[in-house]
Amino acid sequence: MTSLPLIPATSVAPAARRAYMPPQHLADLDLAGRQALVTGLGEPAFRAKQVSNHYFGRLVRDPQALTDLPAATRERLADQLLPPLLTPVRELACDDGATRKALWRLHDGALVESVLMGYPDRVTVCISSQAGCGMACPFCATGQAGLTRNLSTAEIVDQAVYMAGVAASGVVAGSPPRLSRVVFMGMGEPLANYNRVIAAIRRLVSPAPEGLGLSQRHITVSTVGLVPAIRRLASEDLSVTLALSLHAPDDDLRDELVPVNQRWKVAEVLDAAWDYAARTGRRVSIEYAMIKDVNDQPWRADLLGRLLAGKLAHVNLIPLNPTPGSRWDASPKPVEREFVRRLREAGVSTTVRDTRGREIDGACGQLAAAEDNDTFTDRAGEAPA
Repeated sequence: MTSLPLIPATSVAPAARRAYMPPQHLADLDLAGRQALVTGLGEPAFRAKQVSNHYFGRLVRDPQALTDLPAATRERLADQLLPPLLTPVRELACDDGATRKALWRLHDGALVESVLMGYPDRVTVCISSQAGCGMACPFCATGQAGLTRNLSTAEIVDQAVYMAGVAASGVVAGSPPRLSRVVFMGMGEPLANYNRVIAAIRRLVSPAPEGLGLSQRHITVSTVGLVPAIRRLASEDLSVTLALSLHAPDDDLRDELVPVNQRWKVAEVLDAAWDYAARTGRRVSIEYAMIKDVNDQPWRADLLGRLLAGKLAHVNLIPLNPTPGSRWDASPKPVEREFVRRLREAGVSTTVRDTRGREIDGACGQLAAAEDNDTFTDRAGEAPA
């Protein structure tokens, strides 16, 4: 594991935090909105495109780097379009630099995380949509922390722009120097922050200078199963992938593992997912954390296989990354292999997620929880630089 040097942020005690939204940023607005703001400041409309090109095209987040703008104009536009949103607290790297996790402090002291993962053919960033999470899944570090607040559209987008800049710098050895995929699988329930997440997706997929220019098909939105929001997402005319965090095929267990199941049961959640697949033509990813002696029994694999057989779905089994002090643990590999065998025997496409970032508190929320509790240490027991 490598600890990367970042500017230390001033600590804010959790009790002193105020949950309020950050100042408006250009990523909160579409290009027309940015132009209206700029002209309202007495500047020509083309300045909005200039600043947007710096941010989305050149991945420049520092207003002082906008040297092609007159100094007075630069300061005025920077205040209105590029206020700082994410203050770096820690950044860690492992897997020979291919996996990088950043911990950010927001303007109100809340903490969020982003993870960059480089592969030979792609670079993916996992971003947060909320500070904390209100879904209360007991095996998840973020769920244990509770919800602080929703992130703004720009706070979501800025994570991706920063990581796109990391990829462009060439430091992710063995990977292309361009961010290609974004997954909303970091802290928070994306569909509980629906409007801002949809706006963020539109910034991510719009070409520069409007946005980052990613493919809609390379965006994945995860949810624990907020049925009305899933149905609303299906009507957005977006070709993003829906990832459903199922984690149990039966209501009795899912009520415990994913408490929102007490509102929308497995059958109703899957029905909404199949409607999404039918309307978009996109295969649904079924996320299933393998938890030792909890949800990994052969009969549950068989039940899951029956529920998914013949559907436009793919199962993504996730070896659990246990949180400190948790009673939950990962399933043994022989149990995992038998689960995979039974699903494939039922005709269900299944893979096991690549396990990355264990050395750097890879599960979402772990790094933030450690920082909040003033207990952050790396696996060797030494505080990172």
